Amino acid sequence: MPALPSTSAPTVGFDLDMTLIDSRPGIRACYLALSERTGVYVDADLVVTRLGPPLAEELVNWFPAADVPAAADLYRAMYPEYAIAPTPALTGAREAIAAVRAAGGRTMVVTAKYEPNAKLHLAHLGMEPDVVVGDLWAEDKARALREHGAHIYVGDHTGDVRGARAAEALSVAVATGPCSPDELREAGADVVLPDLTTFPTWLDTYVTSA
Repeated sequence: MPALPSTSAPTVGFDLDMTLIDSRPGIRACYLALSERTGVYVDADLVVTRLGPPLAEELVNWFPAADVPAAADLYRAMYPEYAIAPTPALTGAREAIAAVRAAGGRTMVVTAKYEPNAKLHLAHLGMEPDVVVGDLWAEDKARALREHGAHIYVGDHTGDVRGARAAEALSVAVATGPCSPDELREAGADVVLPDLTTFPTWLDTYVTSA
């Protein structure tokens, strides 16, 4: 397990969808609106059971490949109207960010979501990480984590585990998304928590034992 440098306060990265926010209601509403606008059937209830990968990887299941870029642009443009207001913070999200700051650390959000829409979610919910980076998935997340010196990356998906490991950061997984605790462990998570409510206690123990 990667150790926290003794001279450093922690820089902690968080994924967004199903880690800090329950984006299922908003994403479902936006897909239903996209389907109505385009006339293309999308099973929005199925879509929200497999959140995590980039938008284009989901759209290709419903739209011809040549139409995916235009569908993605339309979805992102519609997103603020349909997806921001219905989306709540997950239990413990605000407290997790506060725990990092209480430890003297910095927080960042690294997400596959379109960055302007990620920032809208955070502003709507009153969460203010020090850094927000969007449009990165799985191992690509390591670029932002390394750039900002993240010691820990917290996410709900095996792709988040892969991103943390690629950045040589501690992978803390929460079982609040589509991946089971066993799947997260098998992907290489260093720590698996049921949700973010237990994160502050875990972080305090980790920091004080470093």
